[in-house]
Amino acid sequence: MLDDQSLDTLFRSARTQNGFLDKPVSDAQLRALYELMKWGPTTMNSQPARLVFVRSKAGKEKLEPALSPGNRDKTMAAPVTAIIAYDLQFYENLPRTFPNNPNAKAAFEGEQKKLHVQTTALRNGSLQGAYLILAARALGLDCGPMSGFDNAKVDAAFFPEGRVKSNFLCNLGYGDPAKVFPRNPRLPFEEACSLA
Repeated sequence: MLDDQSLDTLFRSARTQNGFLDKPVSDAQLRALYELMKWGPTTMNSQPARLVFVRSKAGKEKLEPALSPGNRDKTMAAPVTAIIAYDLQFYENLPRTFPNNPNAKAAFEGEQKKLHVQTTALRNGSLQGAYLILAARALGLDCGPMSGFDNAKVDAAFFPEGRVKSNFLCNLGYGDPAKVFPRNPRLPFEEACSLA
């Protein structure tokens, strides 16, 4: 079991960041982030998440037209913005990533299985996005996940071939404590959970 300090780092003290210090995030840190998050479980080890770590001036300018006004300034100033997306053809990798079931790929092939593909890709890509947040926090980075952007514009700019779709964005770096909003309340166990 993790100690209280680790649990605070991952959950209780961690905050959604709305501003970042002018401190870069290295390639090595982004690789370490992926190397940690990739171990999180997904359906049939499907791993549909696809990530674009946007940090160059050109990359940020490409992303900017898709951002909502409330997210524009903080995203443009963040050291890195991760586009968490999902691959609608993730099942092509199943013979390699889920070799214990030779028929896994067939479960997603064909026109009649499009909804199953979409649901599986979105659900598991979202899980992997959550793993990214936890991995970033575990490695000493702060996160600012958000969904205030135009998915169609992001997809056109970064995934024009159409097989990968954006899910959400997450700014990464070292948070500016002065720009953190007050902590909002969480639902108690009795409201959110039941025992059956």
